[in-house]
Amino acid sequence: MSANSGAAYRADHIGSFLRPPELLEARQSPAASKETLRSIEDRHILRVLQKQEDLGFEIFTDGELRRRHFMSDFTDAVEGFSKEDDVPRPWETSESQKDAAVLSLAGVVTRKLSSRGSLTGEELAYLKSHSSGAIKMTVPSATQFPAICFKWGISDKAYESPIAFLWAVVESIRAELSALAAQGVNYIQIDAPRYSYYMDPKWRQWIRTEMRVDPDEFLQQSIAADNACFEAARRPGVTLAIHLCRGNNRSHWYAEGGYDAIAEKMFGSLNVDRFLLEYDDARSGTFEPLRFVPRGKMVVLGLISSKHPQLESKATLLQKIEEASRYVAIEDLAISPQCGFASMMGGNLLTEEQQWAKLQLVADVAREAWK
Repeated sequence: MSANSGAAYRADHIGSFLRPPELLEARQSPAASKETLRSIEDRHILRVLQKQEDLGFEIFTDGELRRRHFMSDFTDAVEGFSKEDDVPRPWETSESQKDAAVLSLAGVVTRKLSSRGSLTGEELAYLKSHSSGAIKMTVPSATQFPAICFKWGISDKAYESPIAFLWAVVESIRAELSALAAQGVNYIQIDAPRYSYYMDPKWRQWIRTEMRVDPDEFLQQSIAADNACFEAARRPGVTLAIHLCRGNNRSHWYAEGGYDAIAEKMFGSLNVDRFLLEYDDARSGTFEPLRFVPRGKMVVLGLISSKHPQLESKATLLQKIEEASRYVAIEDLAISPQCGFASMMGGNLLTEEQQWAKLQLVADVAREAWK
């Protein structure tokens, strides 16, 4: 690994866990006070921290239990968005997903962004007081927001183009990552599902027609934007990671295609220590594009589905790790679920017991594969 990349963390996870019914009910109840909600969050965060320790993980998150969705830390901390002109985004990809359409969740950018404060300050303070090991903090990629929040005819009154808006978002993410590293966070992960747009022909076309940007140019700008954020957090002993997926809302997905189309540019250019990659089904393609990952950078194989309750075979997972080691040295590999269990507050369609069984499998396979 690179000199600053920290521990190997063979058993990894993406960071979000299913919200317990008590927390979901409180968050949706107009009668629940801020103090009541905070107390419920605190209690369940302690529980998920203990569970991670019991399972043998060496990194700890609060499960994103304080967030409404994986990027609400940003939209809660930054002003400039409006829900009135929200843009529906289709998630329908098969007959079984006809109802899978969501709004952008962040709203549409209507004016210049301004900060209300830290994205993760409250989360980190509690974790530092109660985590028994290395803390992982997750932050949405700046590249997430132009695709879902920029609407021509409205947003261009504040920013002339999606690319100009992207770099405005970068300013906030850079400041947050710099602060996290300065406060001793061991592991910082950017969640960047929009890279999947460049792997899927239908979404490449959508970038051209709806965003009015050349996909190749936007990919180049996206890599530069994420690198600018990582640069702000680069410190000795801090692990910097990026998680790439193809959608993860209520067990649905929106994009498909292997990493082939962007592997050489993405793996060769992103200045990270760890790539957390979705590899749980055929939509993700083969391991062959991993040949472009520079030696010494870690590849975390997302082989275990967070979308479906069926438990994978340990023997099959070990075989897949061996297959991946043809392209990436075994000492540069690790294992995790393919995504979080609750990127959105409602969570994926499995039980908490099934979630912990999946994470137990991650830990067990890691112990056997890297004895």
